[in-house]
Amino acid sequence: MEFQPYRRRQRLLRLALLYGIIALAGVVRLSVAPLLREQELGTAGRPIRLFLVPSVDAQKVTQSAAELVRFLQERTGYVVEASVPTSYITVVEAFGAGRADIAAVNAFSYLLAHERYGARAVLRVVRRGGELSYRGQIIAHVASGITTLRQLHGRRIAYVDPASTSGYILPKALLEREGIRPAEEVFAMRHDNVVTMVYQRQVDAGATYYSPPDPHTGEIRDARARVLHQFPDVLEKVQIVALTDSIPNDPIIVRADLPEPVLERLIQALLEFAATPQGKRALYEIYSVEGFAPVHDRDYDGLRRLLRQYVGDVERLLRQ
Repeated sequence: MEFQPYRRRQRLLRLALLYGIIALAGVVRLSVAPLLREQELGTAGRPIRLFLVPSVDAQKVTQSAAELVRFLQERTGYVVEASVPTSYITVVEAFGAGRADIAAVNAFSYLLAHERYGARAVLRVVRRGGELSYRGQIIAHVASGITTLRQLHGRRIAYVDPASTSGYILPKALLEREGIRPAEEVFAMRHDNVVTMVYQRQVDAGATYYSPPDPHTGEIRDARARVLHQFPDVLEKVQIVALTDSIPNDPIIVRADLPEPVLERLIQALLEFAATPQGKRALYEIYSVEGFAPVHDRDYDGLRRLLRQYVGDVERLLRQ
């Protein structure tokens, strides 16, 4: 009997300890839960990180991107943060560092991001007139006398960027296939810069993106149109010498492990944005596109083959 009070005290102590643990767990849960919510994808603590690489003036892209961000946030309920880096490779490495969730890139950058980090293509852009593919072009000043590819042998040519599909990869492959070796190659970093260099005769020829004229109005839509305000006679002074093969339009890509529910909401919001008048205007100002279409990784197999056959070690150029 003398052990009863002792046993009762032991039971009370165990109950007190149990209730203490439960209470502590509750306090910890209440304290940590807000922190966990802050780090949840799509919140202020962990926003959806969108990357947009400008093909023209970065400030103009940034202004139009703000409209896109506002729309995505309204439609998805996620906090979205847009960045406008200066190169495609910056975006590729952002996927590798876990700093990018979704991005608009060119085809070559997608191949790099897919091979290195497992990035997935989920949409591709639709250009005006419903175009689902595009080409590069080689241009020259009319006063240069260059009218054929053969005349580029031993001359000076400006490309956009080693990671630019239409401004380097495709035209480089075209010249290699024809056995043409320019004496000097320079990179202007933007399509409009290349046109300007050709117009001012800083180089003998240049490589940029090509889009056919508007079928209804005849409006010029290739890279020369980007400098029309600056150089009103550019269409008379700079001519197209050759066009490259065509490849599927640039993709919208996401990181390999982006949760499917998040991806579905983002895709739906992008499609809705492209269907609005302000969305069409913003997309055209950002990338000269008017919408999005489905895409598959296999759509870019032709570009993979072209790279292996004609272009060689592009990654070495990117490291220089």
